[in-house]
Amino acid sequence: MKKLFKGRVILFLALLLLLMLSACGNSNEEGSANTDDNNNAENNNNTMNEPENNNNEEEAAEEVEADSDDQLVIGFSQVGAESEWRTANTASIQDAITDAGHELQFSDGQQQQENQISAIRSFISQEVDAIVFSPVVETGFETVMQEAKDAGIPIFLADRAVDIEDDSLWVTFLGSDFVEEGRKAARWLVEEMADHDGEINIVELQGTVGSAPAIDRKAGFEEVLEDHPQFVITQSQTGDFTRTDGKEVMESFLRSDGDNIDVLYSHNDDMAIGAIQAIEEYGLKPAEDIIVIGVDAVKGAFEAMVAGKMNVTIECNPQFGPQLVELIEDHIGGEELPKRIAVEEDMYTMDQAADLIDSRQY
Repeated sequence: MKKLFKGRVILFLALLLLLMLSACGNSNEEGSANTDDNNNAENNNNTMNEPENNNNEEEAAEEVEADSDDQLVIGFSQVGAESEWRTANTASIQDAITDAGHELQFSDGQQQQENQISAIRSFISQEVDAIVFSPVVETGFETVMQEAKDAGIPIFLADRAVDIEDDSLWVTFLGSDFVEEGRKAARWLVEEMADHDGEINIVELQGTVGSAPAIDRKAGFEEVLEDHPQFVITQSQTGDFTRTDGKEVMESFLRSDGDNIDVLYSHNDDMAIGAIQAIEEYGLKPAEDIIVIGVDAVKGAFEAMVAGKMNVTIECNPQFGPQLVELIEDHIGGEELPKRIAVEEDMYTMDQAADLIDSRQY
């Protein structure tokens, strides 16, 4: 009986152990299954998120690439810093390039053609997207401009033109009509001295020899005076567009014929301001004893007119940087541009100066 009872107890314990093992097995399987499901769900979530993340990365990359494509590298070779006008022009172009988000490579030619040629060749070697330059003289740039064309780099002429037969070497010229500036100066003079009897003696301070503004301002002035033979240019010499040289040349004019000079026609205001100093030192009154005509309409000219020492200045607007950058972008974008684009300009006399001087930005 005890053996039978003992056998049943053992059998019962064995069955209980089997049940426990079975329960543990199911629990592990369920746990494993749950873990697998969770892992699968997480993997699925990650997989579902991956395209979105990838799209965001691709979009960001495309935006960076688009910005990079829009940014241009522009090489700019300026004549120099010989006048207030030139300083204002340089700042306008530099600011316009950088404000538009483009990269600027700048070179000051210091009024030397060889410096500009070297700068243009440097821009070509850097593979810039466009070249802007204001040529110190009209001729002698054919070879380097051809090199730029061969490299596929467009050239834009700013303020000064070139005298080259092959006009395919540059895209467009943006700047003033220098001939018209000379005409304006002469027309004002003819009208101002309409009641004057006898011959009117004029001394002329020319700009840099061979430069477009010097050639054209002289041509426009003489063109108008051809119909008025009483106006005679008695002396004409370069002052190289600088105040110092303008003063020195005017001193020479005064020493040789100071008592017979009626009018000074200066190709820019800086030379005129230097000449005014020479006139005063000679003992004459500028704008009274000698009529003083300048070109550029810089603030210094307005100061001289307010002081009663200068009669008139013909505007040559230097602040065309934004317009220039827009033209470069249009050309790069495939738009065809005219070969010559003129900026709008005016003329200012002594009686206007006091009201306008505060508004002058250069």
